[in-house]
Amino acid sequence: MESAAMIQIAKGATIALGVVAPALSIGWIGSKAMEAIGRNPEAASKILVPMLLAAAFAEAIAIYVLVIAFSIK
Repeated sequence: MESAAMIQIAKGATIALGVVAPALSIGWIGSKAMEAIGRNPEAASKILVPMLLAAAFAEAIAIYVLVIAFSIK
């Protein structure tokens, strides 16, 4: 296999494996936030900001993976 093809496979594998954890964690964060709001609707405003921050931090991991994948040469 040519080295260019192997590099493309490595980039694809990096992205594929690296975005699984952020995707699962964002889904879990949203699920737990909706459960909490369902139990206590008055607390929705207090739950929203921490939920968005946690989702942003999880999304940052996916962005780091994308940067690493682009830096593979």
